[in-house]
Amino acid sequence: MSAMAAAASVTARFAGVCSVSGRCDAPAGGAASRAARGAARMGARYGKSSRTNGGIGANLRLRNDDRASPSTVVAAVMESGSPSTSTYQRRPEDVVASNGREVEQFALEACVARQKSGILVPPPRVPQAMLDAAYERCDEVTGEYAKTFYLGTKLMTPEKQRAIWAIYVWCRRTDELVDGPNASHITPEALDQWENRLEAIFEGRPADIIDAALCDTLSRFPVDIQPFRDMVDGMRMDLVKPRYRTFDELYEYCYRVAGTVGLMSMPIMGCDENFKGDLTKVYKAALSLGLANQLTNILRDVGEDVQTRNRIYIPLDELAEFGIEEGEIVRGGLYSPITGKVDDRWKAFMKFQITRAREVFAEAEAGVNCLHADARWPVWSALDVYRNILDAIEENDYDNFSQRAYVPKMKKLMMLPTAYMKAQNADTM
Repeated sequence: MSAMAAAASVTARFAGVCSVSGRCDAPAGGAASRAARGAARMGARYGKSSRTNGGIGANLRLRNDDRASPSTVVAAVMESGSPSTSTYQRRPEDVVASNGREVEQFALEACVARQKSGILVPPPRVPQAMLDAAYERCDEVTGEYAKTFYLGTKLMTPEKQRAIWAIYVWCRRTDELVDGPNASHITPEALDQWENRLEAIFEGRPADIIDAALCDTLSRFPVDIQPFRDMVDGMRMDLVKPRYRTFDELYEYCYRVAGTVGLMSMPIMGCDENFKGDLTKVYKAALSLGLANQLTNILRDVGEDVQTRNRIYIPLDELAEFGIEEGEIVRGGLYSPITGKVDDRWKAFMKFQITRAREVFAEAEAGVNCLHADARWPVWSALDVYRNILDAIEENDYDNFSQRAYVPKMKKLMMLPTAYMKAQNADTM
């Protein structure tokens, strides 16, 4: 096959509505195009709930007004990947019953081994111009829907920026499966097919152009697949578990939906060129940062989660210790819209939760200066800004039922010089 014919073949494979952007690049037909159109609807809201900041889904700007139908998101999942029976048929109930800390430890060890080995994924056979367009769309999505996170990435080198954006958008698309506008159509079998599609990415066989951006990233950085698998398991948990009895139960969920992001990102950040310490220490700090961010999201979004998704992520046994019943959260009985007052029990409970989140942020700090020089300032900036959301909750008098705590843009910018100073001294041990 000539080079021109090969390029035409690749272009045809990825033609149709570009995932996430919804851009129509060429006429599409058949199952492959249905998958591409469906994938266009999967720009996920990795965060407007208690996961991270932002939201995409139905509010995503589509180009050329080529919109996919509501059902195509499911078709995309079911049609992508291998047509054979999934190898990864883990029932949501089995995931919930697993030991979260053992799962986390297994993934940590796999990621450390992968980074030490330097093993990379085969690069996708996609024209560079198409990859550039895919990365540009990942940039747009991250910038529009993850402003705190995006601020940190803009301080990175161009190659690291693109890699982090590609990982972020995959996480958003994954989250959209259970929290997006078509979540009611998603079944355990659909998540099995999404995981098959993930396996294909790590084999150098992306299903669409946005998957190709992630595949290209994996061909440049030694990122392991296990945290990606674990994140899909986090979506399986969301299908069947709307309440968490204890912090240990919540910890497992937080690892799967946020700690995993730390493991995915660590190989992109890299360690200081003079680092001679234990790589496991740095990965543990990355896990702590993911946990701290997730705990912050949960505290910020209590009202939104229960009102729109009937989910309560804060541990029920800890609520009981403060004399609070689950029904009071569901009914909104801890906040009076007439007086604007928050129940004193809730304030005491929130003070306890915020203290724990800050302790986890402190654990995360231990690894930041072990990172490569070009990653330390971005990570310190994101850490400091995200931690400041806890301050905003306090400033709102612990009202996370009628208000959503956030850090104003100007305040974020004013925090950058301090983050820069923190990043100057490398920790090589």
